[in-house]
Amino acid sequence: MEFKALVVEKDSDGNTSASVQDVSSGLLPEGDTTVAVEYSTLNYKDGLCLGPGGGLVRNYPHVPGIDFAGEIVDTSGSRFKVGDKVVLTGWRVGESRWGGYAQRARVKSDWLVRLPDGLDTRRAMAIGTAGFTAMLALMVLEDHGLKPECGPVLVTGASGGVGSVATAVLSNLGYEVAAVTGRPESESFLKGLGASAVVDRSELAETVKRPLESETWAGCIDAVGGTMLARLLGQMKYGSSVAAVGLAGGANLPASIIPFLLRGVNLLGIDSVMKPIEARPRAWERLAGDLPATALESMIQMANLEDLPRLGMDILAGKVRGRVVVDVNE
Repeated sequence: MEFKALVVEKDSDGNTSASVQDVSSGLLPEGDTTVAVEYSTLNYKDGLCLGPGGGLVRNYPHVPGIDFAGEIVDTSGSRFKVGDKVVLTGWRVGESRWGGYAQRARVKSDWLVRLPDGLDTRRAMAIGTAGFTAMLALMVLEDHGLKPECGPVLVTGASGGVGSVATAVLSNLGYEVAAVTGRPESESFLKGLGASAVVDRSELAETVKRPLESETWAGCIDAVGGTMLARLLGQMKYGSSVAAVGLAGGANLPASIIPFLLRGVNLLGIDSVMKPIEARPRAWERLAGDLPATALESMIQMANLEDLPRLGMDILAGKVRGRVVVDVNE
């Protein structure tokens, strides 16, 4: 059997190119479960893998796509049956092994999550790794005491995938959300998702000599890192927490230890890639119930496999807003 896939190849000079091809099912990687993919999505990692790989791709030819959702068509595992609708995010799929930019994917059943009631495959991919990460961040903030009555919550990188889902979910749950963006044209989009205020990125982009500023934020979901994370740590309320989910602003943290010692601030790391399977269904159940369908629809840009090389460059350049949903069968 053959299926359609977006294949990235590398020539003898090290140059890569991506094209839609007919691929034999015999080339699928090992795994106990085969999924007929219905939708995938676009993440920053996918943009890297669509090009030179960014150090993520081990072998060529390669099929990117770190997320997918679809229907099981064959399985030798005991967790699922043929016909079950499932979603996959993480586990290095689409990086070190073939991923979701194809009509077929073969993986370990232990990596799959059954779609909760009320969530179809298209909506699951509008959520994707970005939304899953946003929910993991919110859940850990809640575990550390965050409640709507605690005060405003800051979301950095709010125009991106993680930030837009975080903004919509927090607002739906009754939080006052301050959304940070460097794109002034995104203000109406973010307020439409429920942001109470939109903060220009420049206001947090510079370090200050004072290790502590006014206590402002009851919590933060930070997708930027770098200087911005260092700055906002000094603005957190006593005993509050920051969930760090990304490093769009850099991997270095030029911060002071003072906010941790004098205000008891917590810096919490969020990993969605290797998150144990036992913890995943609860996050997806929360997303099915806490993320308004209307807000999610407002984030979606539809695409097909042929669109992905262009969109991959766009997401690396910071030109993609919200969520791209890829119909692999279009």
